[in-house]
Amino acid sequence: MAERMLKFVTVPQAMPEKRAAEARRHDFGEIYRDFAQAQAASQASRCSQCGVPFCSVHCPLSNHIPDWLKLTAEGRLEEAYELSSATNTFPEVCGRICPQDRLCEGNCVIEKGFESVTIGAVERYITDTAFEKGWVKPIRPRRERDASVGIIGAGPAGLAAAEQLRRRGYQVTVYDRHDRMGGLLIYGIPNFKLEKSVVLRRAAQFAESGIKLELNCAIGTDITLQALRQRHDAVLIATGVYKARDIGGPGSGLGGIVPALDYLIASNRENLGDDVPDFRSGLLNAAGKDVVVIGGGDTAMDCVRTAVRQGAKSVKCLYRRDRANMPGSMREVKNAEEEGVEFVWLAAPEAFLGETDVSGVRAVRMHLGLPDSSGRQAVEPIEGSSFTLKADLVIKALGFDPEDLPAMFEEPALTVSRWGTLRVDHRSFETSLPGVFAAGDIVRGASLVVWAIRDGRDAAAQIDRTLQEKQALAAAAD
Repeated sequence: MAERMLKFVTVPQAMPEKRAAEARRHDFGEIYRDFAQAQAASQASRCSQCGVPFCSVHCPLSNHIPDWLKLTAEGRLEEAYELSSATNTFPEVCGRICPQDRLCEGNCVIEKGFESVTIGAVERYITDTAFEKGWVKPIRPRRERDASVGIIGAGPAGLAAAEQLRRRGYQVTVYDRHDRMGGLLIYGIPNFKLEKSVVLRRAAQFAESGIKLELNCAIGTDITLQALRQRHDAVLIATGVYKARDIGGPGSGLGGIVPALDYLIASNRENLGDDVPDFRSGLLNAAGKDVVVIGGGDTAMDCVRTAVRQGAKSVKCLYRRDRANMPGSMREVKNAEEEGVEFVWLAAPEAFLGETDVSGVRAVRMHLGLPDSSGRQAVEPIEGSSFTLKADLVIKALGFDPEDLPAMFEEPALTVSRWGTLRVDHRSFETSLPGVFAAGDIVRGASLVVWAIRDGRDAAAQIDRTLQEKQALAAAAD
């Protein structure tokens, strides 16, 4: 068996074939081709099967990565899928959008001269093959429970919790204010990273499993949280965080300055075939415009690459730190540069120019100073270094904060942290309201999809424990 692995010395690192930049600039199709079986097996065989797998240690889901790589190398793909899906509700999603260069692959112990195994590409291949072969089956619990759980939010945290609770036999209903299941996976992430068919086929599996969906249902407007508490034995809040962080300064109220999520939602809806008035009017459409995106995370990368595909005249990314300090995936930065995006490093906006609509961004050069309390280098403006970038459309990708859920849900008893996230008991995931739990970004703050999946799965386990303890106490009282 040993001769099948440890091939990192003789087999080079390889990603699936990537479409040429000039071709992919003109459509929203995924940019990577699929691995062939021989390619996936060859790449998986490079795993060193180390005693302490740092790829797993640094995976939020603690995926059994060396084990399913070994199974893939041996051609045992159905077993590889069973092992992969045992710890991950959406391996096909994580294989596409996780920043592997900062997580599993970035911590591979293979020496840098040989480079890491391309774990994400193999993970994607395993699950896509499982769907193709019919190995992904609807959930059939061993026994049905009478207890029901209502989940607010059909994003990755809420759906991960729904899947785990359904496996335990609970009656699960997921409520979401949008018209499709998936949350950020459908409306926030562009097709070139995650084609919507990938999310919709998982949604179909959930529906066949008996997970009920109530879409176009806004909690606090269409139904109250109090009504949900009366309808279900437990409620999980997994709304995520969508309130855009703003930027002030002169001219910040001009037309043509838009939040990143508004822009991405409009693009994704248009690609789904929806009628989007703000896209048709040009307000949220980059076609023919000089675009400046402010920010350096993965959302900023989604925006610049979307603008390229919409036919922008020019696309610039304005970021106040340098490349080494950028929070987004370096793989995404490289893809954006290949597609013609210009990065303006160490620069921050000072003012927005224009009469009624934005016509330019006045920016100032920045200098990296001493590390601050978080350990990151502080940024300081360089006096007299101002310059102007032409812009017809400015997209603010500065991160997200939670909405005021106590007010939105008309539940002032819901307590929040000083950051506005819901306060929970971190062992039980229970909020200040008995029987109401919370997980994902609404507790953690804006983070990665893989962390939302982890939180949803952990919250489901705690809800199960709480309901079983409640049932046992009720039985003892009888």
